[in-house]
Amino acid sequence: MNWKELFPQFEPGLINAIEKEAVQRSFNAGDVIMRTGQYIKSTALVLEGRVKIYRENQEGGEFLMYYLGPGQACAVSMICALQSHTSEIMAVAEEDSEVLMIPVQLMDDMMNKYKTWYQFVIQTYRNRFDEILSVVDNIAFRNMDERLEFYLKRYVEKTGKKSIDISHQQIADDLNSSREVISRLLKKMEQRNLVKLHRNMIELVP
Repeated sequence: MNWKELFPQFEPGLINAIEKEAVQRSFNAGDVIMRTGQYIKSTALVLEGRVKIYRENQEGGEFLMYYLGPGQACAVSMICALQSHTSEIMAVAEEDSEVLMIPVQLMDDMMNKYKTWYQFVIQTYRNRFDEILSVVDNIAFRNMDERLEFYLKRYVEKTGKKSIDISHQQIADDLNSSREVISRLLKKMEQRNLVKLHRNMIELVP
């Protein structure tokens, strides 16, 4: 798919500026796109695949913030880029991904010149903020079994897939739990006919 089809709202001048300055990059599943403490030299628009955005503590623990799919951008990287701050997040390709990297020096110019870019940035901030609020509410007000159910439904909603092909350990990392706890809760969900467990795959029951 031509990247312009993912962003039909972009005006011709903005498209020309991006085509002139941006660089398209490919990442394999598991590749780190952005590290904590790294200076942000560009912001990323996801063209294909899926990118996981999370916080990492000093002990290596992870806190999942949100996923990015085609046509989406990382609000945190935009903020850091515009303010010349270092990254406070990790961005990792969950699957093979294509990303359009827009240099930070171009972003200021685009914000001032192109209304459609300004609107896109504001909408990106709003969407990611709403997602983070949802995650915070989920952590603050739900038990682990409810958090797990919320996580699985959110995963399916964001990926468009009917099954979840990630390990119990990865789910545990995302929910800051242990593999044993997640496996036990998934087994209970299967007994309640909420999921079907297969080898290396979890299927949500409609």
